[in-house]
Amino acid sequence: MVEMEDTAKRIGSGDVPVLATPRLLALAEAATVRAVEQHLAPGETSVGTRVELEHLAASPLGAHVQITVELTEVDGRRLVFAFTAHDKRTVVGRGTIERIVVDRTEFLARSRRRLG
Repeated sequence: MVEMEDTAKRIGSGDVPVLATPRLLALAEAATVRAVEQHLAPGETSVGTRVELEHLAASPLGAHVQITVELTEVDGRRLVFAFTAHDKRTVVGRGTIERIVVDRTEFLARSRRRLG
């Protein structure tokens, strides 16, 4: 359900109390994480690398937004998902999210090395 903390006004991506585009993206990314997590080996995770998002309609406070995802492409460690966000009446967003499967420990070590 869209709550005040999910809105463009609260997040700072706009000044209206409707579902913020960054929050819509976060919901879609979370759905892709859930879709793949049971298929990963111990010690693996997936990280987002590319996003394409169309935010098609405003979702007001109280709206229930549901995300559906479909794995559309697998190329080695690269996973591509198509997603659709909809409420009771309409499609409010759609797009694609690309994720890469990585070793969690190695990924975090590489990110820390970037600090110098």
